Amino acid sequence: MRRVRTVGARLPGWLAGRLGVRGPAPLEDEAGHRHATWLELFLDVIFVYALAAVVARLGTDPTPSPRAILAVSGLFVVVQWAWLGQVYYDTRFDPDDLPHRMLVLVALVGAGAMTLGVDEVPESGLLPVGYLIVRGVLLLLYLRARPTSPKARTVTSVYLIGFGLGWLIWLVSLAVPTTLRPVLWIVAMAIELSTPWVGRRWLAQFPVDSRHLPERIGQFTIIVLGSALANLLFAVPDHPRPHMIITAGLAFVVPAAVWWVYTTFVTTDLATSRLRGGQAYTYLHIPLGGALLLLGWSLGQVVRLVDSGAERLPLEVRLLLATSVVVWVVCGLGLYMLAARPGTARLAITVYGVISVSLIGATVREARLLLLLLAAAIVGYAVLLNRRLTAVRKEWDRLSEG
Repeated sequence: MRRVRTVGARLPGWLAGRLGVRGPAPLEDEAGHRHATWLELFLDVIFVYALAAVVARLGTDPTPSPRAILAVSGLFVVVQWAWLGQVYYDTRFDPDDLPHRMLVLVALVGAGAMTLGVDEVPESGLLPVGYLIVRGVLLLLYLRARPTSPKARTVTSVYLIGFGLGWLIWLVSLAVPTTLRPVLWIVAMAIELSTPWVGRRWLAQFPVDSRHLPERIGQFTIIVLGSALANLLFAVPDHPRPHMIITAGLAFVVPAAVWWVYTTFVTTDLATSRLRGGQAYTYLHIPLGGALLLLGWSLGQVVRLVDSGAERLPLEVRLLLATSVVVWVVCGLGLYMLAARPGTARLAITVYGVISVSLIGATVREARLLLLLLAAAIVGYAVLLNRRLTAVRKEWDRLSEG
């Protein structure tokens, strides 16, 4: 893999060596695949706690209001977007020098502030301050990478303009009444989320690493799924009785089937051939990740209700459970469409998943029966879809060999 190192070359050799200064190195092609660095994984750990803080806002009330669900969904987007910014920088540049490490460590402080402030928004200023730190570090990294090549200048111009404008709006939100802050945050996020789409023609001049980006997003998705599983496990009482063990086991089948389907899709590399700038692939993972987070909370509430002796589940938790699974199924179809045109079989599998889960959530009120039927429906969906994904991969391999 060919890299351009110009920033570090500006320093005397002995000084660069002592400080570990090595300029951001643009990836000039996609041939050399690299895995996540230790620093990237360290960044992930902080965001695990941020995700836990986001879903904790729902508490243990099994009948959350639409406003509460909307607030949690919005906060999840903010947290995931803050994480994605660093991922996109790392997938185009391969820095590992001292200044880069110090800047990312500062970003970790910002992520920690976001984690502490999630529970008290919009009154607390910790969330916007933390976000400003994380995104401010990202802007500094792009400024640092800007002089390394003509392609880098083009890419960084897009991000510095769009993300810089969003950063300024977040900064202004600190000076307005707390009731108006969410409005400014929504405007800022709309600008930032639209930036990669508006600038996709220029960003295409410096494509992302077609393997590193799916790997990193896949790792984050598994982290979200792990957070969902933790919500389920924390709902199980100490020294559970046999019927609670069975209930928890049925609930566990759901995230296990999700993991099975998702990892099969990722390991088949179906989407990498049409990744392009990564916008569609990345943006589909935002509602997918939010759905998984709400899925874990919903399953945890079902387990708690069974432990409390409730005979019927509230409509709110049933609808949230069914909706989260349906969103995951639909996003899965969207990811598949990035790789290949869905045939009749693939569409039929999606329709089966959506209709079966929707009917179960809308009509079944008894907790254990709902979990049993839901687990059976999702396992059936997983078996059918995994067979389809494997068949498509084999067909692609056969055509490539021919």
